[in-house]
Amino acid sequence: MDSTYVRKGFGLKREIETELAAYHSQVVDRLKAGGNTLVVADLTFRLAREFGFCYGVDRAVEYAYESRRKFPDRRILLVGEIIHNPHVNARLEEVGVAILGYDPNGTFDFSGIGPEDVVLMPAFGVTAKDFERLRAIGCVLVDTTCGSVLNVWKRVERYAKDGFTALVHGKHYHEETKATVSQVTKYAGGRYLILFDMSEAEVVCRFIEAGDNLEEMERLFRHRVSDGFDFSRDLVRVGVANQTTMLAKESLAIAARIGESLARRYGHDVLGEHFRSFDTICSATQDRQDAVLELIDEQLDVMLVIGGYNSSNTNNLAKICAANVRTFHISDATCVDPATGTIRHKPVDATEEREGRAWLDGVRRIGLTAGASTPNNKIGEAVERILETKGLRLDG
Repeated sequence: MDSTYVRKGFGLKREIETELAAYHSQVVDRLKAGGNTLVVADLTFRLAREFGFCYGVDRAVEYAYESRRKFPDRRILLVGEIIHNPHVNARLEEVGVAILGYDPNGTFDFSGIGPEDVVLMPAFGVTAKDFERLRAIGCVLVDTTCGSVLNVWKRVERYAKDGFTALVHGKHYHEETKATVSQVTKYAGGRYLILFDMSEAEVVCRFIEAGDNLEEMERLFRHRVSDGFDFSRDLVRVGVANQTTMLAKESLAIAARIGESLARRYGHDVLGEHFRSFDTICSATQDRQDAVLELIDEQLDVMLVIGGYNSSNTNNLAKICAANVRTFHISDATCVDPATGTIRHKPVDATEEREGRAWLDGVRRIGLTAGASTPNNKIGEAVERILETKGLRLDG
């Protein structure tokens, strides 16, 4: 057994219960006990059926605290953020976990790491190159990579082995997508292309079918493809995958659209020789998206989405909600200011926060959800600050 690579934790969950309790919320417990409903005076809160921390995030956070407990006298280092939630990462720093940054070349700086150190790999995973760099150092590696992410890796590896280009629906700058496409390039001839949305998929489809937009393909994708990518050669056999936290509906639609184009180009009878597709959206992401779709069918006055602004799954929850009801995406409870009655929030597709005034005027029913990297205590704190804004408080 390799003592320098740990993927199943250290069995210390009972010993770190105090640390994990900080992420719990009595307010959320009360909401759940009431059928995900809380009524205070004339204000009703409705919590989505599925919300907040998923299994993969729970596991990653647990392993981080277990590592600190297991190795009290060693340096604990974390490759980037463990999840996309600023409070979770800040709390880890408070207990002595150091977050590694990038060097001037945009790669993680491992220069100061030695064999005596313990390094945590985040829930998103790390690139194949970074993994090999860390293994060569000989430090203890604690791998918290989410199982759903690993499933995508297996899928794109199979594409590469079978000579299919991995077409990945995702954000090219996201840690998970970087780690995913790196699995492809472990194989000779492995190729990938990353696209962001359906409009970009349409550009790819036009090239597959007609091949008359090479300049547009070069402009859009030249920095989102594997080295040596040839658009004419490498889009003949395509396997579709996705970043696990993307909009499920869009990922499925993109896969279907790519399949249609390849069928038109090469014929339906031989489509299997040119196209593969598997839904690699994680179940937790899907469940949270389905839950907000159910919730916004109700008569809500406003929807509050809580989670980090750099969290892909949280941003997609906000996008779903905003298409149907007045929605505020906040990073945490401090965005709600009871003293002024304002709310700092990030509108869908915006890059910066904005301030909303009198946002609770006339509001009686508030929907709540949170991204998979948002702990329950941040949901509970938001509820309490909303009540304070309205001059209300919880009994008991």
